[in-house]
Amino acid sequence: MSIMLQEIREQPGALERTLRAERRHMLQVAARLRARPIPLVVIVARGTSDNAARFGRYLLEITTGIPVSLAAPSVHTLYRRRLSLRDAVVIGISQSGEGVDVNRVLESCRRGGATILAITNSARSSMARVADETFVTRAGRERSVAATKTYTTQLMLLYMLAEALRGGDLAALARIPDDAAAALGLEERIGELVERYRFMDHCVVLGRGLNHATAHELAIKLMETCYVMSEPFSSADLLHGPVAMIERHFPVFLFAPPGPVFRDLERVAARLETLHADSLIVSSERRILRHATCPVEMPRRIEDLYSPIPYIVPGQILAALLAREKGLSPDRPRSLTKVTRTL
Repeated sequence: MSIMLQEIREQPGALERTLRAERRHMLQVAARLRARPIPLVVIVARGTSDNAARFGRYLLEITTGIPVSLAAPSVHTLYRRRLSLRDAVVIGISQSGEGVDVNRVLESCRRGGATILAITNSARSSMARVADETFVTRAGRERSVAATKTYTTQLMLLYMLAEALRGGDLAALARIPDDAAAALGLEERIGELVERYRFMDHCVVLGRGLNHATAHELAIKLMETCYVMSEPFSSADLLHGPVAMIERHFPVFLFAPPGPVFRDLERVAARLETLHADSLIVSSERRILRHATCPVEMPRRIEDLYSPIPYIVPGQILAALLAREKGLSPDRPRSLTKVTRTL
């Protein structure tokens, strides 16, 4: 068994630890932040953590109404521009906390007047030293290069921040570890499907809204562990041009929880069926699964707001099992290391 698959299975416990250990600190920090209006939140990240940032943008805007921007690190590190960020909150997200470019952006934003929050798996990291407040993902050591449990615990901390900023007590988040544990039960079903994709060298991954980040995260996992060229799209963006490349047997992966985006996703799924795409659809809703070549039925009906963590679990399992099917190690992808330092 790969280390990646072992760490995927550890996620319910890591999520529960993160929620329990950081709850009081999060509520205290959020109470201080709510004492004055927050005009803007900026999130800074790279790689898998950037997918967590993408999720955070949707979540914070939906739940708090505060505008959120994803930072362009090169503006700070290469173009050397300092932005005016008085009273803004800037959130750095990094598994290791040692990304040079991310930390330089945080330093620049601090000089621009922002309050800096860090989300990292290392309380002793360089990022933690830059930040005004640090929230630690309780994932434990992550040995596989492909991040799984650090990604989902980053999402958990963003849920906690969003809920605390709107004055909630975080009780609604207690369901998420159990939902993630239930999703682990899909391993056998996914194991039955991976041989179908053994020789796949390209695909499209779709999600919308909060699960746009889920599409990006599965895409990066397929690229780094299976060496498959994976293009992530919002299901809406797919119809603005890229749908032209979908033909018979073209592999498409679609995440479709019930909620505000479901009707649009159902229309896209029907369109994929008419194009004879090879579609793998992850959903609890049988009305959309009937359009799938390979339906993967979630064991629980999870509303859109709380779906991104349990919905990425079958995607992570797919990447880990497909890598094994292709004779590759998902734990040690070629050309990659656990900590990537760029400017």
